[in-house]
Amino acid sequence: MAPVDDGRGDDGREGAGRGHDGRSDDANKADAAEAMATRELLRFLTCGSVDDGKSTLIGRLLYDSKLIFEDQIAQLAADSAKYGTVGDDIDLALLVDGLAAEREQGITIDVAYRYFATAQRAFMVADAPGHEQYTSNMATAASTVDCAVILVDATKGLLPQTKRHSHICARFGIRHVVLAVNKIDLVGFDETTFATIVDAYAAFAEGLGFHDVTAIPLSARHGDNVTLPSARMPWWKGPTLLARLETLTVTDTADAVPLRFPVQWVNRPDAGFRGYAGTLASGAIACGDEVMVFPAARQTKIAQIITADGAPPRARAGEAVTLVLEDDVDVARGDVIASPSARPIVSDQFAAHVLWMGSTPLLPGRTYHMRIGMHWTSAMVTALKHKVDIETGQPLAARKLDVNEIGLCNLSTPTNIVFDAFADNPHTGSFILVDRGTNATIAAGMIDFELRRASNIFMEALAVDKAARASIKQQRPCIVWFTGLSGSGKSTIARLVEMKLFKRGQHTYMLDGDNLRHGLNRDLGFTQADRVENIRRVGEVAKLFVDAGQIAICSFISPFRAERQMVRDIVDAGEFVEVFVDTPLDECIKRDPKGLYAKALKGEIKNFTGIDSPYEAPARADMRIDTVDVSADAAADQVIAWLEANGHIA
Repeated sequence: MAPVDDGRGDDGREGAGRGHDGRSDDANKADAAEAMATRELLRFLTCGSVDDGKSTLIGRLLYDSKLIFEDQIAQLAADSAKYGTVGDDIDLALLVDGLAAEREQGITIDVAYRYFATAQRAFMVADAPGHEQYTSNMATAASTVDCAVILVDATKGLLPQTKRHSHICARFGIRHVVLAVNKIDLVGFDETTFATIVDAYAAFAEGLGFHDVTAIPLSARHGDNVTLPSARMPWWKGPTLLARLETLTVTDTADAVPLRFPVQWVNRPDAGFRGYAGTLASGAIACGDEVMVFPAARQTKIAQIITADGAPPRARAGEAVTLVLEDDVDVARGDVIASPSARPIVSDQFAAHVLWMGSTPLLPGRTYHMRIGMHWTSAMVTALKHKVDIETGQPLAARKLDVNEIGLCNLSTPTNIVFDAFADNPHTGSFILVDRGTNATIAAGMIDFELRRASNIFMEALAVDKAARASIKQQRPCIVWFTGLSGSGKSTIARLVEMKLFKRGQHTYMLDGDNLRHGLNRDLGFTQADRVENIRRVGEVAKLFVDAGQIAICSFISPFRAERQMVRDIVDAGEFVEVFVDTPLDECIKRDPKGLYAKALKGEIKNFTGIDSPYEAPARADMRIDTVDVSADAAADQVIAWLEANGHIA
């Protein structure tokens, strides 16, 4: 075996000296480079619950295979004395746990990648964290590998995180699993314990769709059945872990599935050249091939393929290329070039399994940023069909997804996007969701199927449009959206604004939160999910008033920025006016016009905004009103003045 090393030790220092196999570092590096370049690569993941021994197992693989240099051994011994958890022995987990926080806590936080090779094949191994709070890091690693080594502590058996990681592996298309029953030495190398765990996992994993699950009893700390057969388990006749990894047959399906080329960049160095750069996600392509550009379905041919090494006649999956087309068609970043005979799906609605990673829950009706391939768009979760019970794999009714939960959702986008079912093509069937406020990645999704609209439903062109209605009313329609805590005075100001506009002959209508909950929204409560749906419905109604040429005055606590932004997004630019009635919570509690704060503080009302449910103040409101220093009448005049200054009323 020869290691692949980038010239640094695990602590980031320059490596030097000789490997502990006695060969020079330079010789080992040369062998490693040759091995990685010429041998079949297996990408595998180690995962499971915390303290199941994942990092120790990888350290044992590297150490027993003589893949560690002398200076690394010396540093490892020093680190073991400082951070180690195995007494006077060398703590092999420290070979992988490179972050200071990981060594101090004895856990894995980030995903650590290591490369090595044997005479049979080359390997890339990803060591994923076991803690539940770092599940998103594990999911990232699972999206890039061919095989999962799922560890189970023989003294504990199957744990919830073992099952969660197994579900994630299945959702991300991993079909080959090694069930490594670790710490078998702590149960006296007992065959019955091993068999019990294997049977339990087989029953649990029956519906996950794995092609094969190979169970191996081992001790990562002592090396039993890791690279060499253990003399302490004469009952075990199966392979060692390394032998199984060396012989595992993994078919690369990227070449076998149809052509998909997401356009990453339109390359125009001068007026005489236009090319489309990116990486072939799947399939193969050759000069002269007929192709189509989606979502517009424009057909053309490949005139030229350009790479860093020249202009080859063909390219295959995984290669970075620039494609030149025969025809001058309109192609933009995010478009997908595909085969006309095997077209992707083009739709604005689909069902997908979503792994939720956000600290705040997924709520139907809320909009998020979405990236699929190279294309960014907004996306709304229109329905949460169910979440997955990690213990049984069965669907459970749910109205939200909390962190690390998996659920089946319906999603919609404002325009058509290009995709495949994840089962058919993982490269074009997966996506991420990003929080609109923080830009944090909060979900990973795998598309199951397209949701088809009823074929007889179309947008009807109306004889009288918004501009005509607004013109006859001599005003520019808009939504004036008052937001603030209960008791802030927003409804009082909103009513005064409507009265003043009415006296001026303007056409208005006021939508009040309490009034709508007596009719349109009477079926909704005050959970986060219900609050999101409440504002979604109000936004759609307010949009209809804007289409009618009206000034819609809306007074709602509307505690979440995402929902206020959602209403802003569904109308034209300049048609949503956010008025933040910024009254401190203490002042609202003093006023308490309906006695609600008193009840909420006694625990008689649950999910009350400002008490046990959050209020997200606007980051950039169009207007801010401080009702402590300004009377309601003066505040209403400020709103009227703003509408005049911005051309909504004369």
